[in-house]
Amino acid sequence: MDISEVVSVLSRWVHVVAGILWIGLLYWFNFVNIPFVATMDGDTKKKVVPELIPRALYWFRWGAAWTWITGIVLLFLVFYHGGLMYGEESTTEWGIGNSLLMLVLLLLAPLAYDALARSPLAKDMKIWAAVGFVIVGGLAYMMVNLGGFGYRAYVVHIGAMFGTIMAFNVWFRIWPSQKKVLAAVKAGTAPDAAVVSLVGARSRQNTYLSVPLVWAMINAHTTVPAADSPLYLMGVILIGWTGLMLIFKKAGKVKGF
Repeated sequence: MDISEVVSVLSRWVHVVAGILWIGLLYWFNFVNIPFVATMDGDTKKKVVPELIPRALYWFRWGAAWTWITGIVLLFLVFYHGGLMYGEESTTEWGIGNSLLMLVLLLLAPLAYDALARSPLAKDMKIWAAVGFVIVGGLAYMMVNLGGFGYRAYVVHIGAMFGTIMAFNVWFRIWPSQKKVLAAVKAGTAPDAAVVSLVGARSRQNTYLSVPLVWAMINAHTTVPAADSPLYLMGVILIGWTGLMLIFKKAGKVKGF
């Protein structure tokens, strides 16, 4: 076993454990904590929230960081170095130029997403979701029909793009905004409504991105004869998002004893 195999095995392990930590806390925030906090009175919030939420956010943001870091390592080792980019019939070789181009696109994805999230499009969640769905479909189509990517490669790159956007949200939008909200709650003052709205929107959007992200992580186990078509992934995303809509509706109805 050479060093790259050792790094690959260890990265997979850390990637899965960190991902469980990150996504588990993401679901706890959205499906448990947010509905629960809404039931608290002001004095209870002032006492509980500043003690509980910073602890959860610590593990939340570092889980995101390590999931993303090990994901990029695995992308290079398994796909770029491991030769899994193209379909079985392709004779095209993957070079350093292609790798750098895809890495640049992954790093630019959060900036494009952030610009759209700040635009008037994001004010209507249905329109915002439809625009995002079409963009993802277009990217998947180009990867398959112009880039010649095989199933696992185009799926993992869409997943890597989602994960990069989610990690960006955690570190540069949710965490800085949450610090402002927590400071206001601790002081017994009302937090800025715009900041609260931003935290809620980005957290909810991360939740929607997380389901196809998990599909991308298990791409070796999800291939079928029709998988090379981008329509396969788009169908999965649509099913996942529909299921999450139902879960969000249920989360607000679950009661304590």
